[in-house]
Amino acid sequence: MTASSSLLAGKRALVTGASSGLGAHFARLLAAHGAHVVIAARRLDALEVLARAIGGDRVSTIALDVADASSRARLVDEAGAIDILINNAGIVREGSALGCSEDDWDAVLDINLKGMFFVAQAIAPGMRARRGGSIVNVASILGVRQAGGVVSYAVSKAGVIQLTKTLALEWARHGIRVNALAPGYLETDLNREFWQTDAGKALVARIPQRRLGQLEDLDAPLLLLASDAARYMTGSVLAVDGGHLVGTL
Repeated sequence: MTASSSLLAGKRALVTGASSGLGAHFARLLAAHGAHVVIAARRLDALEVLARAIGGDRVSTIALDVADASSRARLVDEAGAIDILINNAGIVREGSALGCSEDDWDAVLDINLKGMFFVAQAIAPGMRARRGGSIVNVASILGVRQAGGVVSYAVSKAGVIQLTKTLALEWARHGIRVNALAPGYLETDLNREFWQTDAGKALVARIPQRRLGQLEDLDAPLLLLASDAARYMTGSVLAVDGGHLVGTL
């Protein structure tokens, strides 16, 4: 892969949850725009595959479990000086609120919210010392709207949005920008079959643009928040959802 632009040249970016999905896509994107990308996840074998796909000397891999304190404790030494943090690691456990177990609740909140905070807390001192940095927390439109069957996920993403705004306020004086990207419904390899079902088609029909988002629809918003082009933006929550949040009831 060759760099398509120098927008992020000289920057070092850390992407959590980079072994697949959004994280892997974001890693490729940042590398293509000139950043050295540190890709982090629990599955080191998957990271190695991604690193080979990115190629060159613009990628490093580290094993990281954001829910594990001992793993996070090694993060700064292993990742090095980070200019851009894409706080992406996350999971979902589906099921009714009445059926949500304490173990499922803890698993989702520990990764999606607690882990996100402590990764940001670990990286922020280095950014403060260099008087600058960008943190992009991956939220969801489910942080501000409701859907059945994902109570722990929705609560975690609502927390991510409030976390983003709180950190933005506290860290602005140190030159650290903290923003959130809030995707709507996206088509991926994992959910493509669902969107062909009657239930999936009914959900798409409620999106004002009448289509699903593609991973590439997140490219420009992510690059904006990560780069110096958004130097006067902090505490923002950028929805990329085909107008879903402004849809009628």
